[in-house]
This record gives sequence, C-alpha cells and structure tokens, in this order.
Amino acid sequence: MQTTKYSQLALLLTSCSLITLPALATTSEQDAFFDSIAAHCGKAFEGKVTAGNSADSAFSGKKLIMHVRECSETELKVPFHVGDDHSRTWVITKTQYGLHLAHDHRHKDGSEDKVTMYGGMTADMGSAEQQSFPVDAYSINNFRDNGLDVSVTNVWHMYIQPEEFTYRLTRDQRDFRVDFDLTKPVALPPAPWGT
Repeated sequence: MQTTKYSQLALLLTSCSLITLPALATTSEQDAFFDSIAAHCGKAFEGKVTAGNSADSAFSGKKLIMHVRECSETELKVPFHVGDDHSRTWVITKTQYGLHLAHDHRHKDGSEDKVTMYGGMTADMGSAEQQSFPVDAYSINNFRDNGLDVSVTNVWHMYIQPEEFTYRLTRDQRDFRVDFDLTKPVALPPAPWGT
C-alpha cells in the first residue's frame, strides 16, 4: 500500500515538473550544429563575399570578421563586423521549437536600430552541417513597417564544416553569401556596439 502511495507521488511530481519546465526541443542535428559553432567560442575568423549583387555593395572592399563571442548552453552571440561597422550580431538560441536566429542591429551609441532582432525559426531538423531559418511573422511585420517589403520572403542559412562557416541570405532576386575560413583565427575585433 505504501509503495503505491510513493509511486503515485513520484508520478505526480514528474507530471508537475513536465508542466512547469518547458523542455527544449532541439533535434540532435540542431544540437550538433549549435555545438560545432560553440566549439569556436572566443575566436574570430575572416570571411569573403562569395555570392551577391548590387544590393550587397556595403560589403565590398571591407574586412569581414565573425567573432564567436558569447556562448552558453542555450545561446550563441556572434558579432559580424563589416569594416568599421560593428552594428550586427547574430543570436542563435535553442528554444522549445528548435533553433532561432535573430539579427541584433545597433547604432554606435548602443541603441537599437528600427530594424532589429529579425530572423526566423528552423522549419525542420536540418543537419549537423546546415540549418535554415525562414523569416518569421515578427520580422515580416518589422520589415513592412520600415518599407522593406522586399525582405518578407527572406530565408537565412548557416553552414558549418571543419574548415569553413557560411552565412547566406536567399530570397527572390537575391543570394548573398559570406564564407569564413575557420582554419585561421584572426585578431579579435572590438566589442560590438551596444555591449
């Protein structure tokens, strides 16, 4: 009789913990992808534009540096420096729905840009080497509010191999890609704006 009471209590406590603690629901592929980036925490790497068009002229002739700057069990912050522009940080977060990518954009004084924290959630499990992030509703609304209707079909992609990390943006009439050489760490850039 006493064993049954203990079993019932254990079942009740287990049920309560499942209700009160939202479980992260990243897949093993997403975890492996996340961990592959986190393995470079504290290092910076130089990249080059390998696909783009006139819309990407702001990146021409500039030194492009990604810095895997902040890493926790559930979030990575990776500033993307374009020459002397330190306004961009990629934020990759584990959530109960998968991985989420946000673009944190700041001004020199640290204040948020009108167009910031846009991105999307993984729509499928992806792989240990590739994840894609279709634009989410928040981002679509933010883009429309700021006259960026052309961006409402954005899909961001990230790829990681032992020797290379790639950031890519695709939509109709645009395919922008930057490849970073993971075999040659470079000097750390300044802190991104807003930190």
